[in-house]
Amino acid sequence: MKQQGMRGFFRKDLSAVQRLWEKLDAADAVVIGAGAGLSASAGFTYAGERFQRYFSDFGEKYGFRDMYTGGFYPYRTLEEHWAYWSRYIYVNRYMDAPKPVYQELFEAVKGKDYFVITTNVDHCFQKAGFDKKRLFYTQGDYGLFQCSEPCCQETFGNEEAIRKMMECQEDMRIPEELLPVCPHCGKPMTMNLRSDGRFVQDEGWYRAAERYEDFLRARKGQRILFLELGVGYNTPVIIKYPFWQMTAGNPKATYACINDREAAGPREIEHQAVYINGDIGEILSGSNQRKGGGMLAGAW
Repeated sequence: MKQQGMRGFFRKDLSAVQRLWEKLDAADAVVIGAGAGLSASAGFTYAGERFQRYFSDFGEKYGFRDMYTGGFYPYRTLEEHWAYWSRYIYVNRYMDAPKPVYQELFEAVKGKDYFVITTNVDHCFQKAGFDKKRLFYTQGDYGLFQCSEPCCQETFGNEEAIRKMMECQEDMRIPEELLPVCPHCGKPMTMNLRSDGRFVQDEGWYRAAERYEDFLRARKGQRILFLELGVGYNTPVIIKYPFWQMTAGNPKATYACINDREAAGPREIEHQAVYINGDIGEILSGSNQRKGGGMLAGAW
């Protein structure tokens, strides 16, 4: 559905939104599953005005019109490749999101027993205040390099290197001496992003996976709210399908899905589900205004 003003949105979906926050208030634990739609709601869009603001020069030279496509472009040299990727990482990892949607989410759940599993790689959860030990980034992190081979199951923080590339790039190229190489084998570095069988799951990845499994195991049978935010169907086996299965297996659980267009689920859990088609940021903002006695207080 198209985004609309707060009044129009809440007139249409007030009952579903109210039920969602009642379930949140009553929950013993909250498991947040976040996909690209959450970051899009926060303003991390990859085309249009934001692409033109940061990548119009690349677009004019190479002919692509969105950041995602630029990441797959076959640049002739590594100097060009890393000029693009350093800017891409800086804009989408080290700059703050344009809208405070993650902060709104944190305000909504910070008093609850929560855990986050996400396919997003932009670090927005930690920047908003979420506890690092309650986060599982399944698909990597824009802030990490890995060996392109890979010769080891190790990742490397890249902030200093990325900022240096940003400072020194000229004519959409970086100096050769700034090309990142593996400190162990000397081969080129690549991003720690899951795209093929060479994705490195380092020690931190496995610790986070174990903490997530422990969280679910310890709260089995409790009143759990599985809160799915902006998750599509590219990789449904990571968040969506497990949330459906865990809800079906726990009569006390609730599955809540907020998505701009695709809020739905299987018939078997309809009586335990809340579906809201709309902008995640508007819904979270409305909830926090309710808690603070703002414009929605009288509606609840």
